[in-house]
Amino acid sequence: MVLLKIIRKIKEKEKEMRLLILGLDNAGKTTILKKFMGEDTEDISPTLGFNIETIEHKDCKLNVWDVGGQKTIRSYWRNYYEQTDGLIWVVDSGDKLRLMDCKKELHNLLSQEKLAGASLMIFCNKQDMAGALTIEEISEVLEIEQIEKRHWNIQACSAITGEGLLDGVDWIVDDIKSRIFMHG
Repeated sequence: MVLLKIIRKIKEKEKEMRLLILGLDNAGKTTILKKFMGEDTEDISPTLGFNIETIEHKDCKLNVWDVGGQKTIRSYWRNYYEQTDGLIWVVDSGDKLRLMDCKKELHNLLSQEKLAGASLMIFCNKQDMAGALTIEEISEVLEIEQIEKRHWNIQACSAITGEGLLDGVDWIVDDIKSRIFMHG
């Protein structure tokens, strides 16, 4: 308990958070990060390793780790779990064929001990595309309602238009703040 208090005090001073962006390949993880940072989202190639960006947002310093989602890379995700405050899971709302795969990977993540305390923000990306599944349909397939012992939220968004991104990031930052930083 003493160690936890020390960690909290250190984090309190710097108001620093570690966010991990995961999801299947081509879900739009890097595009979401770049759009949020105000960078060009025109030509983005698959992330074969990871990108790290530091963003100042709401008096906080967000260290955002964007890790590739290809099947061959997913086994390495566990190397990034340590000290993660928030998990952003990105779903391609138009990829109906891989939604079960998406569900399996998400629930596998949620069972990881090292991610036990992390807030979960699920972005249902590509809502601007024709035929995109609704947030309700995705929730149902991913069985979001069954997630217990974790703060979570689900948000429709478009990495291209930017719609929904700020709401989602605001939620995860506020949720982490309420859990980690002491008030008063």
